[in-house]
Amino acid sequence: MKAYEWILFDADETLFHFDAFSGLQLMFTQFGVDFSSQDYQEYQMINKPLWSDYQNGAISAQQLQHRRFDLWSNKLRITSAELNSAFMMAMAEICAPIDGAVNLLNALKDRAKLGIITNGFIELQQVRLERTGLREHFELLVISEEVGVAKPHRDIFEHALTLMGSPRRENVLMVGDNPDSDILGGINAGLDTCWINRENKPTPDGIIPKYQVGSLWNLEQLLSKSYFK
Repeated sequence: MKAYEWILFDADETLFHFDAFSGLQLMFTQFGVDFSSQDYQEYQMINKPLWSDYQNGAISAQQLQHRRFDLWSNKLRITSAELNSAFMMAMAEICAPIDGAVNLLNALKDRAKLGIITNGFIELQQVRLERTGLREHFELLVISEEVGVAKPHRDIFEHALTLMGSPRRENVLMVGDNPDSDILGGINAGLDTCWINRENKPTPDGIIPKYQVGSLWNLEQLLSKSYFK
């Protein structure tokens, strides 16, 4: 692997654990609800299609955040906006970096410019970076909710590249765990990509990352050949 000028990361499940079930359990305790595994399955039956619609540009970030809590809003007589905000705060509270993330970011800090491109939401991203002490590592934070378009759409990457000062695309690496948003999006923008494939899943048809590793530790080892000589 060559030494890249910029390395862009996805956030959820690339750098940070995103345990939605634990976050929802914590959030619902505030409203006197013992949120069960069955409740979570029912929530995901609504949430997952909404995320697909969001990434495809069919709905907005606000529509996703509100619609996924509509049923609970009616049950608890609380607005979906209040529920979503409570969920974001709960997720920030339980957030932790994935194994190898801090070591990798510390190693890269003075060797490459680092950025995040996430389909997550504004209310969580800033708080999470501050709480984990990792905000200073990143020169760029691009959040789909702010941009108005989500990965894998090329426009969110074009927006990021403009903020980066329009570097040569061959000098930018996109790293992520989701081939359908992170890797496809990076490819759409003409960037080199690295898929963090922790479960050794087969490569999806038509989505071919330049690099593939099983963990952030593996990525650090790969980068060390170029950056840490």
